[in-house]
Amino acid sequence: MTFSTAARSHSSTVSAQRLSARVVQVRSLSRRLAKPLSPEDCGAQSMPDASPVKWHLAHTTWFFETFLLRRYVPGYRVFDERYGLLFNSYYEALGPRHPRPLRGLLTRPSLDSVLAYRAQVDAALGDWLSSGKVNDEALALIELGLHHERQHQELLLTDVKHLLFQNPLQPAYRSDLIAPHATAAQPLRFHDVAEGRIDIGHDGDGFAFDNESPRHTQWLQPHRIADRPVSNAEYRAFIRDGGYRRAEFWLSDGWAIVQTRDWQRPLYWNEDLSASFTLAGIQPLAESAPVCHVSYYEADAYARWAGARLPTEVEWEVSAATLPISGNFVDSDLLQATAPAETQELPRLRQFFGDVWEWTGSAYLPYPGFRIAPGAVGEYNGKFMNNQMVLRGGSCVSHADHLRASYRNFFYADARWQFSGIRLAQDTR
Repeated sequence: MTFSTAARSHSSTVSAQRLSARVVQVRSLSRRLAKPLSPEDCGAQSMPDASPVKWHLAHTTWFFETFLLRRYVPGYRVFDERYGLLFNSYYEALGPRHPRPLRGLLTRPSLDSVLAYRAQVDAALGDWLSSGKVNDEALALIELGLHHERQHQELLLTDVKHLLFQNPLQPAYRSDLIAPHATAAQPLRFHDVAEGRIDIGHDGDGFAFDNESPRHTQWLQPHRIADRPVSNAEYRAFIRDGGYRRAEFWLSDGWAIVQTRDWQRPLYWNEDLSASFTLAGIQPLAESAPVCHVSYYEADAYARWAGARLPTEVEWEVSAATLPISGNFVDSDLLQATAPAETQELPRLRQFFGDVWEWTGSAYLPYPGFRIAPGAVGEYNGKFMNNQMVLRGGSCVSHADHLRASYRNFFYADARWQFSGIRLAQDTR
């Protein structure tokens, strides 16, 4: 054994021990998020874009079984060969799949069976990680699997919120959620950013998804970026000024959707604009909290009404890269966007991370030099790089250890059920 091989082997052992604790932490959170729900809650699907909780729990387990245990653990016995058909999401290379819009029809397997599936896979992962036989390639896939599960934990909560909203009783996901603090919003301020040559994308330190690379150079135009997201009260002023009835503010596709879907306000707001549905049930509208559950079309229309625009993802990343990743995340146990705690000395830039994903004016496209990885894992991000817009920053149901300034989220322009909001920018030329 050469010195370099021994060093890699030791590094793998240390990483395996570290990842073993993280596997337990991340996997147990998924189960805790589902605990307040009934088996009936866990099996229902509210719309084609959402998935049942039971499916999220099974799919994240299928990911570890398929990409890791079946490949790297000799003698591993698959829990149920049929689960690949049921719980494969979109990996064409791995065979046929049950249609996404019909996931709510999967009354079998039961929730108990899915939890037994998770228990078997978790036990096998733990035994394997403690065996000292996990190589660096497998460790990288485990890391990917953990961040994949973080994404599904967030989706689980967004999908549950949409599901419960369909119930005429509008029940709370959890009635014991901590009430967010209420403060008066400070006037929105803009921060000037000079032009110049800058680098964006992941710098290679720590985990990142493939769509964050390669790091590359961009020319930054001079601009101003808002110090905080747009508040509920500010967005309500747009509505009261006829924002949803004035075509001049809307992109053509957005205006057509406003008409055909009868959009009049953000998703979850009540008709008189005084309250909204939250994971704690109906609550008074928090005027100083960031507006949430708006589509790209609504964000863009508001920005035009306000005499501004949405920041590009380059502009967003340049400002966020100087900030710590701190804010209102899932572990704050608020599970809704909230106003920042105000002090006499206001920070220059606030709430870039947590609270609400922020729409940018950038289409989701590959960075220069991007290459899709070979095999099924290469289907994770690359094949979705069309017809979607980039969001940045994370939300109140994201986990802090899952985020970084280079993280690129993406959704279709009409998506509203995500915890998505608005930050403004302006040109200075």
